[in-house]
Amino acid sequence: MPANERPPTSAAPGPARTRDFLLPDLGEGLTEAEIIRWLIAAGDTVAVDQPVAEVETAKAVVEVPSPFAGTVVALYAAEGAQVQVGAPLLSVELPEVGNGAGSGAALTPPPLLVGYGAGEDRPRRRNSRLAGAPQEDRPRAKPPVRKLAKDLGVDLAEVNGSGPEGLVTREDVNKAAARAHEPDRETEEGAQRIPLRGVRRAIAEKMAASRREVPEATAWVDCDATRLCALRDRLNAGQPAVRVSPLAIILRACVAGLREFPSLNASLDAERGEIVLHRDVHLGVAVHTDRGLLVPVIKHADRLPVPRIAAELGRLVTSARDGSAKPAELVGSTFTVSNYGSLGVDDGNPVINYPEAAILGVGRIADRPWVHKGKIKPRKIVQLSIAFDHRICDGADAAGFLRLIADCIERPTRLIAIL
Repeated sequence: MPANERPPTSAAPGPARTRDFLLPDLGEGLTEAEIIRWLIAAGDTVAVDQPVAEVETAKAVVEVPSPFAGTVVALYAAEGAQVQVGAPLLSVELPEVGNGAGSGAALTPPPLLVGYGAGEDRPRRRNSRLAGAPQEDRPRAKPPVRKLAKDLGVDLAEVNGSGPEGLVTREDVNKAAARAHEPDRETEEGAQRIPLRGVRRAIAEKMAASRREVPEATAWVDCDATRLCALRDRLNAGQPAVRVSPLAIILRACVAGLREFPSLNASLDAERGEIVLHRDVHLGVAVHTDRGLLVPVIKHADRLPVPRIAAELGRLVTSARDGSAKPAELVGSTFTVSNYGSLGVDDGNPVINYPEAAILGVGRIADRPWVHKGKIKPRKIVQLSIAFDHRICDGADAAGFLRLIADCIERPTRLIAIL
């Protein structure tokens, strides 16, 4: 008997078998997931590829489809529980061989990825036993919104959705949470406690590891971004399909800087005592979302021109914020950029995205008095900062990289010349 098969739980005669559905390999180094919501219950009938649970990893919220068709015998984890990869999620009693379509598919399920089914038209009903019966009324909300409501202690059944067709939005949940906790602002008894799980726990662990392991040093420089903004305007003239932001141009400048100073496009393998110089440039961009700080990654940024970097940046930021980003899009960066200027902040001291060698911080672009051609004039000024791992690279390399980025911002024609 295969390892993931168990004897039937009933003593009734017949060839029916019970199989455990194990949490599949989530990939990208992810080893566990939290059960956000069960989409089925014990006794329900499920089909191959039918979503059975919503789970949250350290990267994203996804639906898990069943590889088996049959009757759910048991669920092995409660909502909110952490489940390790390879641990059983549920068990399914397979139909008798020859007892109808679907039994063969249940015995040899197609390979499936977490969050993705074998076909586009996968069943969406919660309980196929109740087909034809009135469906259970429940608020319409996307998985990230349901997770936010759970974290904030908001009952979605009491929230009026303001989105299309009554869809409950993040704003609806945040407003409901504010109303619920308003009377308790002055008392410790009303303090809200949020479990350190999912993305927030991953952030906490990574930030702690960075501060604990890395001998970090930081350098800053102010530069004149007036010409950069003018270049942005020229690229966007004629209203192209993709709007180029100053950040997209700065990201392309990072590619040039990392080519010149490869020790910053690196990481430390402490176990083997080796510095790993990465051949490809995968740029991570820190993004603030309702679920916490995520770092979507522009893969092979060294192969992309500015318009394609701008397009990929826009796509990844949007998917990170709406919860649709795939786990593979949130890992694998070799160098990270934190654009805290988008939050209206002039400067800051970014924390290295461990185990990378460095992180670039970009402040807001603001009009300030600046000496230009011997006269004080209003110019568009931006502050850059770089935090670097002093075990991997020296201050001269970090300063040289930062100066190169500043020169590309002040004289964008240099960026074109060196690429």
